[in-house]
Amino acid sequence: MFFCDIWYICSMAQWRKDRIQLDNGEWAEVQFPVIVSASRSTDIPAFYADWFFSRLAKGYSAWTNPFNGVKSYVAYADTRFIVFWSKNPEPLLQHLDYLKERGINCYVQFTLNDYVAEGLEKRVPSLDFRIATFKKLVAALGPGRVIWRFDPLILTDKITADHLLRKIENIGDQLFGYTEKLVFSFADIKAYKKVKANLDKNHVVYAEWTENQMIDFARRLVALNKAKGWNYALATCGEAANLDGVEHNRCVDDDLMIRFAHDDAKLMKFLGVEIHDVENSLFGATQLPANAIMISDSKYALKNKNNRDHGQRAACGCMVSKDIGEYNTCPHQCEYCYANTSKEIALANWKNHNNNKSAETITGQ
Repeated sequence: MFFCDIWYICSMAQWRKDRIQLDNGEWAEVQFPVIVSASRSTDIPAFYADWFFSRLAKGYSAWTNPFNGVKSYVAYADTRFIVFWSKNPEPLLQHLDYLKERGINCYVQFTLNDYVAEGLEKRVPSLDFRIATFKKLVAALGPGRVIWRFDPLILTDKITADHLLRKIENIGDQLFGYTEKLVFSFADIKAYKKVKANLDKNHVVYAEWTENQMIDFARRLVALNKAKGWNYALATCGEAANLDGVEHNRCVDDDLMIRFAHDDAKLMKFLGVEIHDVENSLFGATQLPANAIMISDSKYALKNKNNRDHGQRAACGCMVSKDIGEYNTCPHQCEYCYANTSKEIALANWKNHNNNKSAETITGQ
């Protein structure tokens, strides 16, 4: 599968709804998500961090459905956790203290690829800069809160599976001690019309992964992980295939939220989580339930409901969240982009944003 797409289908989440007064003085119905995704459909940390945190302080932002053009409103009074997605989350660093002040937890899905030589990500900062940013984020947020993604794994006339493994090895060596997990996916180009159109338009000669190639790549990656002593948890994003030594990832992951925010009673209630003490006796700790999630040596969690978002693709393991980004707004200009119809539209929307940075929407409309 290809990267982590977002489907605009009504999810199972039942956020609170209410009416609030907008910037223009009008009143509108607003949803109050507990979990926010920022964002699968554009790079909010890289390009819209100031906008997002300004809207977070104002209390709401607006979002336009890409299929029917209807504007809806998202309020942040109930938000307890944010999952950030980015190829350059450096601008987040200056805003992290505000999240702490608001009592909002987060982690970062950091897509750290190396397509520099091939020019597939022309406006992404240098590899050295991004690796340094990764380490700064870990220092600021703590272990486990910055997740490395090499996503997508794309084959072209200039990039073979061997090249990809060498690129992963180079980055993996430099991130050792700074991340616990590597998430990846195989570019499924024909399934994404915008991706195919963008690659064709940009004259990128690509190849689809075969099942045997994916199996062999996963086998070699597992062996590399072991030989290097990284011991990263390896996981695929949105892949249906079961690969030996590789997990199916949940990018919006309630287990991680429990780990990082188990003391947030409101969030735990929303997730259906109970926190229990480990009981000890003369014979040692009592046996824990099979589905126990260990928080510490003395505490564990139990989930009493399934938080999976059934509005996502079948192979997606993400839990319910509200994505607040919009397509056709990312100026990274990646040649394989699935979120932009064209570079020109994305840059036009970026220009509109810069002309009206305080607007309710990303696009300044």
